[in-house]
Amino acid sequence: MRPSSVIHLENIRKSYFIGRNELPVLKGISLDIFKNEYVALMGPSGSGKSTLMNMLGCLDTPTSGKYVLNGHDVSQMEDNQLAHVRNKEIGFVFQQFNLMPRLTALENVAVPLIYAGISKKDREEKALEMLKKVGLGERYKHKPNELSGGQCQRVAIARALVNDPSMILADEPTGNLDTKTSVEIMEIFGNIHASGNTVVLVTHEEDIADHALRIVRLRDGVIETDRVNERHLKAEQNS
Repeated sequence: MRPSSVIHLENIRKSYFIGRNELPVLKGISLDIFKNEYVALMGPSGSGKSTLMNMLGCLDTPTSGKYVLNGHDVSQMEDNQLAHVRNKEIGFVFQQFNLMPRLTALENVAVPLIYAGISKKDREEKALEMLKKVGLGERYKHKPNELSGGQCQRVAIARALVNDPSMILADEPTGNLDTKTSVEIMEIFGNIHASGNTVVLVTHEEDIADHALRIVRLRDGVIETDRVNERHLKAEQNS
């Protein structure tokens, strides 16, 4: 593991048990993702992509193997320890937005800071700063039902950024959005990466994965390919 490794996976295996029958889903995943990388995880249904995402997000623990997240060995942590690491190290962006309907955009973004013990004044200042970063500074008083799908996803991205996490983990972030809005959201992720953040994107859509600089493909619980996205790299070099 290199010092700049944000994610270090070493022979990660995950099985589920149905009665006495073992169902292996991840079959020995070894992977390093480094600081300020922009990585897309891809794979067909049943490839283990969702299980790996849950592992990376500390939402589940491996059956065996080692997972080090930003210097913390989270492989065998208890649920309360994992919750602390999740809040501190990971900013989540989900397909369904997962906003609290009764809270304003500002209040939704500030939620992770409550768990971090930040004062109300500082929470609101930081939340407004993040909303401005995603182009929603003027809509901070609006509740989710007063915002479009794209605007709700921007709120979710601002919330993911508010704790200055080690990485942003985005699960199908454009799955509920139209093509134009999807392009706008992916531009925001590009800006987040350009400002120094590590971004891990889980998607089954080729055009969405094409925004990443590195594409890791899973099949049948193993890594099938792990390559630099040459097309994106050339586009960056020519811009």
